[in-house]
Amino acid sequence: MNDTKQNMTESGQDGEASRLLQPEGESRRPPVQKKYGFFTALAMIIGICIGSGIFFKSDNVLAATGGSIVLGVAMFCLAAFAIVFGGITFSELAARTEGPGGLIAYAETFVSKRFGVAVGWFTIFGYLPSIVVVVSWAVGIYTCILFDIDAGIGLQMLIGCAFMILCFVWNMLAPRFAGAFQNVTTIIKLLPLLLIAFFGLVFGDPIAGLSQHGSQAAGASLAWIAAVGPVAFSYDGWIVSAAIAPELKNAKKTLPIALVVAPIIILAIYVGYFVGVSSFLGPEAVVAMGDGHVFYLAEQLFGSQFARVVAVCVVVAVMGTVNGLTLSFVRMPYALALTDDIPFSRYVRHLSRRFDMPVASGILALAVSIFWVLLHVVTQLAGLLPNSDVSEITIATSYILYIVLYAKVFQLWRSGDVRSRFKGVVAPVCATIGSLFICIGSMQNPAFWSCLAASLAICVAGVVYDRFKHKPADAGTQSEDLSENR
Repeated sequence: MNDTKQNMTESGQDGEASRLLQPEGESRRPPVQKKYGFFTALAMIIGICIGSGIFFKSDNVLAATGGSIVLGVAMFCLAAFAIVFGGITFSELAARTEGPGGLIAYAETFVSKRFGVAVGWFTIFGYLPSIVVVVSWAVGIYTCILFDIDAGIGLQMLIGCAFMILCFVWNMLAPRFAGAFQNVTTIIKLLPLLLIAFFGLVFGDPIAGLSQHGSQAAGASLAWIAAVGPVAFSYDGWIVSAAIAPELKNAKKTLPIALVVAPIIILAIYVGYFVGVSSFLGPEAVVAMGDGHVFYLAEQLFGSQFARVVAVCVVVAVMGTVNGLTLSFVRMPYALALTDDIPFSRYVRHLSRRFDMPVASGILALAVSIFWVLLHVVTQLAGLLPNSDVSEITIATSYILYIVLYAKVFQLWRSGDVRSRFKGVVAPVCATIGSLFICIGSMQNPAFWSCLAASLAICVAGVVYDRFKHKPADAGTQSEDLSENR
């Protein structure tokens, strides 16, 4: 009864305010069951961010900074700056959005339906699958290292792809197990990071390492800014947690706290690990050993037997990242299909009664990911992205899209809907500065502009599809509205 009165109020005197805060198609987004608590939200952010990037990209960061540990630490701090304020800003949008979709719902609600479709298409067909594939590749890399298998990208990607498919299956058919797996892997993955950070700092020489300035050429040419790409990858995934906001218990309180606390925890762990590894082995050794540096360091610190345990924890850590990404990805096509904004929406928006999950949505996400597996393998074999991969440019593109939403939070403050000056002005301004820095750093990648053009082409394709798909329906809707008004 109270819900009915509320709906009547929104359609009456408060209609204008409702339109400001509600998306055009929000009424078509049904409420979802509250499955997860605060710890799952926190574990999801930490679990997605920590797991592959810090192991997988530390050597890339040092290579870009010319071996300067100080510049590397500065990059991690700047990225955390962008994410913390980005999280505070997005929490204001999350508090005003009830429907599923996360970033897609925010774009649709506060900018326009077409912008929401553009963001949705980019997220589903570019951003998420590129990250899922690269992290799955990391699963294959570290699994081969664990079992002393001398493998190329073919076998590494085959192993990673098998685990990726497994993650999609249990996230579609057993979502509670997927949530529990995320919690467990988050705890396990912290073990090698904390151990290596602690003993690396104790037995290494962090003061001497931090006093080294690395390559003078890197500093003089500002080539170190290229470290932003791998650092952004290390942190990326934090916004993905917004996709499960409607499934969080008391999301208006838990999600904002999680979006602020998690990046701070991640920063402390990352800096400790990065400095510990670099000061113990030396930047040159880390760059030379590449992705295998973590296992060599564990063996030097703990011996071959216990190093094997650490190696297992690293593999589990990367697996947890893949699981967290797929946990969100399986829901993304469903959110867009609810408003008939992707092909085969009729099937994709179907919710399985048995599993209470959009299984068809997950199948579409898996199919897109497999396509990106092929694309990733081709770019690596052809050497098209040196010291990089297919995910880094899509991550930079996502930060460009975030800026539009940061501006909308500022507009909400000006209209009085956000009362806090800190949340409505300071946070979005700082988040925008951080995003711009990440984008500028990513421009150092020689393939930046071509990959950016491809990412924006995906957005345009979504808008074109939406325009032609809904043109007849919109005309019909307008006719019905005219009849009702008469």
